[in-house]
Amino acid sequence: VRSILGAGTAISYAADWSEYFGHQPSDGSGDVFFHLDRLWADPEIDFVGIDNYMPLSDWRDGFEHLDAQEGWPAIYDRAYLQANIAGGEGFDWFYASAADRSAQVRTTITDGAAAKPWVFRYKDLSAWWSNAHYDRPGGVESGTPTAWAPQSKPIWFTELGCPAIDRGTNQPNVFFDPKSSESFTPHFSRGWRDDAIQRAYLEATWLWWGVPANNPVSSVYGGRMVHVPECAAWTWDARPYPFFPALTDVWTDGANWRLGHWLTGRLGAVSLAALVRHLCLRAGLPEDRIDVTGLWGAVEGYAIGVLESPRASITTLSRHFGFDAVETEGVIRFVMRGRASAATLAPDDLVAAREGDVLELTRGQETELPQALKWQVARADEDYEAAQVEARRITVDTTRIASESFPMAVPPEEAERRCRRALMEAWTGRESAVFRLPPSRLALDPADVVTLAHDGRAVPLRFVSIADADARGVEAVRQDREAYDLPPGAPRPSALSQAVVFGAPEAVLLDLPQLTEDQPAHRPMVAAHAVPWPGEMAVFRSPSTDGFEPLTSFGTRARIGALVSDFYAGPTSRFDLGNALVVDLLTGTLESVTDLTLFGGANALAIESARGVWEIVQAGVAELLAPGRYRLTRLLRGQRGTENAMGNPAPAGARVVALDDSLASLPIAEADLGIPWNWRIGPASRPVSDEIYVAQAFTPAGVGLRPFSVAHVEQPWRRPRTSGDLTIRWTRRSRALAADSWGGLEVPLAEELEAYEVEILDGATVKRVLSTTTSSAVYSSADQTADWGAPLGPGDTLDIRISQLSALVGRGAPKTVTLTF
Repeated sequence: VRSILGAGTAISYAADWSEYFGHQPSDGSGDVFFHLDRLWADPEIDFVGIDNYMPLSDWRDGFEHLDAQEGWPAIYDRAYLQANIAGGEGFDWFYASAADRSAQVRTTITDGAAAKPWVFRYKDLSAWWSNAHYDRPGGVESGTPTAWAPQSKPIWFTELGCPAIDRGTNQPNVFFDPKSSESFTPHFSRGWRDDAIQRAYLEATWLWWGVPANNPVSSVYGGRMVHVPECAAWTWDARPYPFFPALTDVWTDGANWRLGHWLTGRLGAVSLAALVRHLCLRAGLPEDRIDVTGLWGAVEGYAIGVLESPRASITTLSRHFGFDAVETEGVIRFVMRGRASAATLAPDDLVAAREGDVLELTRGQETELPQALKWQVARADEDYEAAQVEARRITVDTTRIASESFPMAVPPEEAERRCRRALMEAWTGRESAVFRLPPSRLALDPADVVTLAHDGRAVPLRFVSIADADARGVEAVRQDREAYDLPPGAPRPSALSQAVVFGAPEAVLLDLPQLTEDQPAHRPMVAAHAVPWPGEMAVFRSPSTDGFEPLTSFGTRARIGALVSDFYAGPTSRFDLGNALVVDLLTGTLESVTDLTLFGGANALAIESARGVWEIVQAGVAELLAPGRYRLTRLLRGQRGTENAMGNPAPAGARVVALDDSLASLPIAEADLGIPWNWRIGPASRPVSDEIYVAQAFTPAGVGLRPFSVAHVEQPWRRPRTSGDLTIRWTRRSRALAADSWGGLEVPLAEELEAYEVEILDGATVKRVLSTTTSSAVYSSADQTADWGAPLGPGDTLDIRISQLSALVGRGAPKTVTLTF
């Protein structure tokens, strides 16, 4: 590994938290083996790697379970979670069976006479790391230690994580996936999403190991036992949030994100405690006067859009999250609501006023309370679009609707939970109390909860305010702890505006004969295909490799494909019934047409038989073989004078372009013909320097200006003749589109002047060139004698090549014929 990654690479094994410390089979043998010590002690191993998913809580429904009875306020409380890092299950006690777990029958971890309980404590990292290890085969401790040297190597948490599911800290190692046979929810989890418990787990763990008293220094290597900088939280996903997990059609595991270990989309939020602390510091409070340890949860986004005091900003957060601020002993303390009762009071514990009753209880009218509460927030899982959540009571005698707006980004399901809590607070808090306490109750502060035993009822009351005088005047409201342990709302699918990612287009530059009257004959064509289609393609050109200037743009995707198999030459001027053209199209379709429609120009395709050489073929019959694959028959070959471009064969893989309105004409001047240009083609929304642009070198030759080859070259043997002058005759063809008309006496002359050259060939050697301005040329007897030693006569043959001339591009398509005498 180091030979590949470098000499400084640290190497270890990522052991599960349940195996790193030893093997203790439950078979009654009493065996205890430190089975990985040889590995940890190996000189090539740099650290002890642990996938740390140790449980940090044992929270249950209600408030009668053991941990709640010990006074812990909630599962999110940092002190509670940290007390279980080196304590609780796996340190102080364990559950011997599933039945014991259900009944909370805890068995203390002991070691009898050996007095080494740390051997069985997977959470006792400090003792395991600091002591020598002795195997116990059959329960009898060996006299020789294992290879492990105490404090010899640091511990790295190669994974450390907790699922974002209700009570995830009860069993952080499980994950929920309905498609998996190993899908589980943590012990006593209600199965709903809970991002706050994941953050509470990570904050508690990281901060605890960051305290020097919890993380001793090695006397061997001088570093801390747990090397916190190299500990890795599980798991960060490289896929972009919120597109993952929202786009489940792209990523099929997206649905697992809600309750999974993913930190993506969660870790970027700021903790509520950190935000409140920051606002207090902005207000000028000294750091030692701020206590936010009683807050939990996270703020995905909070916009302060107006000029306001930090207190006003904190008040908005307090309303949304449900917490109070209280001054006690010179410190501003922030605490979440829903805490356990700190004391029980009876009327005899109260101080009577000089006038009135010792206790004043008030119950507000229903008509003064809202039937429904509506909150507007910004969606944290979209582009911060507005979202509205609602909480409603059904069987009440009021129709009032209250609404509030919060400048916060929140997942809608979490916002609905908080909205329901706020509505329940309003209805529970309709019962209020006013009374006085003696100075002996000085320890009670605002936001504390007491239980008032009155008239046969035990009423939990949360102190709202305390006025200290000769007695402590208290105003309190009724509290229901259940209001602070509600399920989230139903998940809402997000509607994301997906970013369109364009790939490099398939771009083709074609120098073709003129296809339509509105297209100047000298202009080449451009076709392009891309998925997704960017809407508009831009074409740039330059005579060099920089300084590209825009030439044109077009907005239609062309039907581009490739030959599936070789395509051989065939007859022209009639149907080719022997060949079949098999093509794969990247997009679009082909369909059969009638002969009349075919003669009108339908189903025309350009086949690249050689680089930059295109034969135009039309197909009357199109048969779909597979998605995007067609077999084309009843062919018309060499259309628009491209018979000389026919390959024999055009190889499989050659490009095919359907000739339709999707092709764009490149608006170049006739003076640009013959110049080697560099071209760049790509999405018009991107700059020409973008790497997505396709670069091509292409020299327009003005194929549309090139005269067609001549036709019907007359054979000498068809006329009686004697040796002497030979008149070579042919029929002129025209590149003009009007030449297809059957009404004219003669096809129009598309050139400025009618001119031809006839080459007399001897194999590849040109013996003589005859020039003429008519559709015939005379090969005189004297020239024949000079070329061949005698005039040509019966039994002789003569190879000739005839080209019509263009004033702009020179020779047109040649016609090569062997004359027989």
